[in-house]
Amino acid sequence: MLNQTTIRAITLRILSLVMLATIVGAAIGEESYTENPGSEGNGDYVIGPDYKIDPDLTDRGNPKGKLFQFNMPLAESKIYRGDDSTLDPKKPVRKERKIFVYIPAAYKDGTKAPILVSLDAPNRMNLIQHALDNLTISKDPARRIPPFILIGVENGGDDSYGSQRGLEYDTMSGRFAHFVNDEVLPAVLNDPQIKAAYPHIALTDNPWGKAIMGCSSGGAAALTAGWFRPDLFRRLITYSGTFVDQQDDDAAEEAEYPLGAWEYHSGKKLIETSEKKPLRIFTHVAENDNRAKDPEETYHNWVMANERTAAALKAKGYDYRYVFSKATRHCEGKVFETTLADTLIWMWRGYHAD
Repeated sequence: MLNQTTIRAITLRILSLVMLATIVGAAIGEESYTENPGSEGNGDYVIGPDYKIDPDLTDRGNPKGKLFQFNMPLAESKIYRGDDSTLDPKKPVRKERKIFVYIPAAYKDGTKAPILVSLDAPNRMNLIQHALDNLTISKDPARRIPPFILIGVENGGDDSYGSQRGLEYDTMSGRFAHFVNDEVLPAVLNDPQIKAAYPHIALTDNPWGKAIMGCSSGGAAALTAGWFRPDLFRRLITYSGTFVDQQDDDAAEEAEYPLGAWEYHSGKKLIETSEKKPLRIFTHVAENDNRAKDPEETYHNWVMANERTAAALKAKGYDYRYVFSKATRHCEGKVFETTLADTLIWMWRGYHAD
């Protein structure tokens, strides 16, 4: 008889084939939308060791948007209920996850807004809010971003193997992208406070208008969301990405991806060996990032993992931007303060309303 893990692996494989058909169909239907971002800002960059905050990530006195917050009980989710069989009972799971929504002053109610989903919220959301206040109304076309709606999603709790956060972020599947698209976004549109302020609020269905951003395992989740569901998310921002083997050993996905996110650049070399996907990708790693001196056989050297990921993206011809920050550590705040405005400007190059 087949055990539960094997059955789940087979089911996931069938679902992935169904999703592939959906993605192909979506791509055919989306051919009318094109953009020409050019190559400006693409490539590899080294910054530091001196850092200072970008003025566009500070309060410059421009009109402010509106910030909302509501909770989503895990028990009401159809995707992440907090009772997955891979979870370690010693690691706490949140009963509710907080959702933060910032709607910039430049957004006009009734228009289909692009979005940026920020993981491990509310981390770094203050910087993104300032960027929206300043850069949506910039007089310099080269430093302007669209008035996207910022959606911060809190993780499900704890970290690494056996945790709800690890399940959501480190698993090699489209499950988390499915959760954001099918549960979080409808909750945003139906929140009473948001509806009262913006009765005609709407979000774009164009995957080129949907970005996702995270640091550490959140960075891995951002890449994974786009990799497995490019029909949903195509603009990906990863800082200190956990492109290492941190997937649960008892996850069904281990059957196909035994080294977890390490498979993107090594192992199966998914980026190199897969057909190029319609994605725009920012990656970053710090000089003294996690386990920077670990040998390859640990599958846990963050610097090695991110350098290889960037090299694979370059070799495959992706629109990518890779930043190596000197004299910094994992997800260090001053890296965000120095780079995030330029990252957002680069990420949204070429985007226009549907």
